[in-house]
Amino acid sequence: MIHSSQLLRRALLADAVFSGVSAIAMVLDAGALASLLGLPEALLRETGLFLVAYTALVGWLGSRTSAPKAVVMLVVVGNAVWTLASIALLLSGAVTPNLLGTIVILAQAIATGVFAELQYVGLRRSEGVVAA
Repeated sequence: MIHSSQLLRRALLADAVFSGVSAIAMVLDAGALASLLGLPEALLRETGLFLVAYTALVGWLGSRTSAPKAVVMLVVVGNAVWTLASIALLLSGAVTPNLLGTIVILAQAIATGVFAELQYVGLRRSEGVVAA
């Protein structure tokens, strides 16, 4: 367990808000988003369902003054991997989004990368091990 820095808690909560809004949109209206972005409806819906669970975890971590360091590090690494995977998805040709879809994927990749960086810096600013 670590004593979470204010930066870490705020970065986690901001990530939870961003992910939660995305999750709601994708789960409740994947069909409309698919048409708007030129992306597969199943991809959007499944991503939204994943983000529901992710939002709960990250929101919980951000609401705590102490948190399991390994779980926070998993979130940081997960965000970094998500960023790279989003770019790889665009380059792979596995999906063919329209211009708006490409912009949305790149914007969320950048946002996720920023969250990863802020969370990493916040983790480094957090104080060492605390009693559980």
